[in-house]
Amino acid sequence: MGFEVAGEAYDRFMGRYSQPLARRLADWLEVAPGQRAVDVGCGPGALTAVLVERLGADHVVAVDPSEPFVAACRERFPGVDVRRGGAEELPFDDDSADVAAACLVVHFMADPVAGLREMARVTRPGGWVGATVWDLRGSRAPMAPLWEAVAELEPEHPGEREFQGGSRESLVDVLERAGLRDVEAVELAVTVTHPTFEEWWEPYLHGVGPAGEAVAALGPDGRERLERVLRRNLGDGPFDLTAVAYAARARA
Repeated sequence: MGFEVAGEAYDRFMGRYSQPLARRLADWLEVAPGQRAVDVGCGPGALTAVLVERLGADHVVAVDPSEPFVAACRERFPGVDVRRGGAEELPFDDDSADVAAACLVVHFMADPVAGLREMARVTRPGGWVGATVWDLRGSRAPMAPLWEAVAELEPEHPGEREFQGGSRESLVDVLERAGLRDVEAVELAVTVTHPTFEEWWEPYLHGVGPAGEAVAALGPDGRERLERVLRRNLGDGPFDLTAVAYAARARA
């Protein structure tokens, strides 16, 4: 689903939002020195970077199904054990981590319940298992301006609103169906200043994720129409965009 792209392309597209969000997630999961952590769906390493900073590379393991992302994460953090694989079958031992986290991943898992169940398996009893997903249902994700413009041009396009985990209730439900109890959920907001329209728009042209795929599918004429709508809505810049994610956690 649009993630077999270079790590740099993803960084330009989502890193400006995922990096500050990853720091807030680590705070909420009480990541502290001495712990061992697993980053599930690590991508190019937004959350991995925070975990390495706090725990050291030898206390962090990571996994992602995208080969380019695995390669990028390995290059950036050579001391981290980064493996290629899916959340539904983690290549790590039972009770081998103190905390397991998935930042902006649950809605892309083939089987989110199985993925969270695996995260609980590799986490020691009492450790935190946590995940974040943008508020897709409430149209508060970073991509919301793009999807609003797409809906204006193609009202039948499904967008991302119905992705599993994209609301507080849906994310909590995934954790509970995975066998986790006493699930807590909060909102985590990130505000990014975009200096120009071009700086905001250019990353959408590289086919990253569902939004990038939707833009590519429009063809040249459709992209021109979409850009006109977006320029009308956002202006030339600078402008601030605030994105809101739901975070849910539970003890393994």
